[in-house]
Amino acid sequence: MLVLLPPSEGKAASGRGAPLKPESLSLPGLAGARAAVLDELVELCAADEEKAAEVLGLSEGLRGEIVKNVALRTAGTRPAGDIYTGVLYDALGLATLDTAARRRAGRSLLVFSGLWGAVRIGDRIPSYRCSMGVRLPGVGALGAHWRRAMAPVLPEVAGDGLVLDLRSSSYTPAWKPAGEVAARTATVRVLHAQIVDGVEKRSVVSHFNKATKGRLVRDLLMAGARPRKPAQLVETLRELGYVVEVAAPGGAGRSWALDVVVREIH
Repeated sequence: MLVLLPPSEGKAASGRGAPLKPESLSLPGLAGARAAVLDELVELCAADEEKAAEVLGLSEGLRGEIVKNVALRTAGTRPAGDIYTGVLYDALGLATLDTAARRRAGRSLLVFSGLWGAVRIGDRIPSYRCSMGVRLPGVGALGAHWRRAMAPVLPEVAGDGLVLDLRSSSYTPAWKPAGEVAARTATVRVLHAQIVDGVEKRSVVSHFNKATKGRLVRDLLMAGARPRKPAQLVETLRELGYVVEVAAPGGAGRSWALDVVVREIH
């Protein structure tokens, strides 16, 4: 099973480990595309702070992120699983997984990134600021940049197993499963159901959506679940206590859509 995750907007500080070694990152087929983004991002942030803030969409209070980007090649690194923080990653709780579940996480989790394209949680990276929605003056829109780079790489990474897509909408343009890969891909939406004036109403609550996805991944990892098809994933999630509604693909080359319905926000 391959689990696709978004990064977190906020990130932990860079570590005291060795500086970035781009050649050590997973998915070596993305090396050229990574170098192009890294080179331009560092150059932009070092040359013109005002322009960098505009391009990266940073408020005055986030100008320190520009300095962080300037030092990307020399800053210490930490495993990506430690760099990414926020609601989803707090709920996932990588640091508190048992040894077996942690190994499963290392094999199955893939975090999408505007700077790196995608990394595994064990890849050592520095803290950075560069969302997928950024358009760099030279590279252009990062979604399109990564879509070209990932097209030949991600199907191989997905192999012949299930793909569980938990990415936020801003990261889906970087890679859209197609063909037979799409047929074994399940995308998940979390809906909060509540009774209002005697009628059930459903809504997407951002914070709750992220937390539920984090808990869902944690439960799958701790259970040692190995569904190979979307229908098996649905069965597994229901066994784990989730309420899941399914929309099977409407045709060839379409992914499954799963709604996880939750009635209590926590």
